[in-house]
Amino acid sequence: MTRIEELVLQRKAIDAEIEAEYKKEREAAARGEADAQFNLGMIYYKGQGAPQNYAEAFSAFKLASEQGKTEAQFYLGLMYEQGQGTNQDYAEAAHWLELSANEGNPDALNRLGAMLENGWGLKQDYQAAMRCYKLSAEKKNPSAHFNIGSMYEQHHGVEQDDIEAIRWYKLSADLGHEEAHYRIGFLYLTGHSVKQDFKEAKHWFELLAHKGHINSQIRLGEIYDKGLGEVQNYAEAIKWVKLAATHGSAEAQAKMGFIHGNAHGVALNFHESLRWYLMAAEQEFPGALSNLGFMFDHGQGVPADSQKALMYYSKAAKKGDENARKNRDIIEARIAKQQSNHH
Repeated sequence: MTRIEELVLQRKAIDAEIEAEYKKEREAAARGEADAQFNLGMIYYKGQGAPQNYAEAFSAFKLASEQGKTEAQFYLGLMYEQGQGTNQDYAEAAHWLELSANEGNPDALNRLGAMLENGWGLKQDYQAAMRCYKLSAEKKNPSAHFNIGSMYEQHHGVEQDDIEAIRWYKLSADLGHEEAHYRIGFLYLTGHSVKQDFKEAKHWFELLAHKGHINSQIRLGEIYDKGLGEVQNYAEAIKWVKLAATHGSAEAQAKMGFIHGNAHGVALNFHESLRWYLMAAEQEFPGALSNLGFMFDHGQGVPADSQKALMYYSKAAKKGDENARKNRDIIEARIAKQQSNHH
């Protein structure tokens, strides 16, 4: 028997075991067993053991929740909050999350804190949100640590304090929260109320960039591009920005368009510039739309085309790009003058 045949047999055996477990949970859930109803909900919610089906997950979680299953109450509240498998209903979300939070569920405490912080279905109350986050953090919930850090960073019910924010973000990062790593790097990079430290920023971005975190790759590219805290290195900058761009980041794609269109560490290449800008424009990234307008306006790598330039400038202007708005107005005035002269 070949190795492939062995693996195929193993896969068949695993598939059969999964199917048997799924059948067992369905039968137990039909008998009204709360644990099985919750397990069945998770199968449908995650699409593991059966195709993902939010409506079926919602039904299963609701049955288990009505029997007092705390974990199910959390997921039911989450589905009401997100509008998954049901209409979005913040009041219902708050109801079920509160029931679960009252039993000490750390995830429910964290989500309830978010609803209180943002005023979703509940009166906005930063102090109550902080209490929920801290109760959840005591149970080692990394998202709760992150949210406390965010409250200090955003001045939500507390004095803005980036040092305190970083302290909570580090606790969150230690528990594996990727976005906490990024926020630490960003605070050191920008240096709002913490001492700006480019080397420290680079350290935190590098940790995530190697794991494929797109925003960290972009920021790391900026550090190399501008030579922040070290020698400028265009090759390294382009490497990281291109990596983020190939994984679909519109911001990174627009940066690649700028790099090739301005000979920024590479040879001038309008064709490549256009290719990257068009990718970012498909995601309606304002900077890319504006720069495409400029390329068609001035015939850079494409035949000059005022109508196409106007189209791209107009799209960018609608997204709030001020330079695009000015250029749109200039082209509109130019076209109006040309039409007037023809008459």
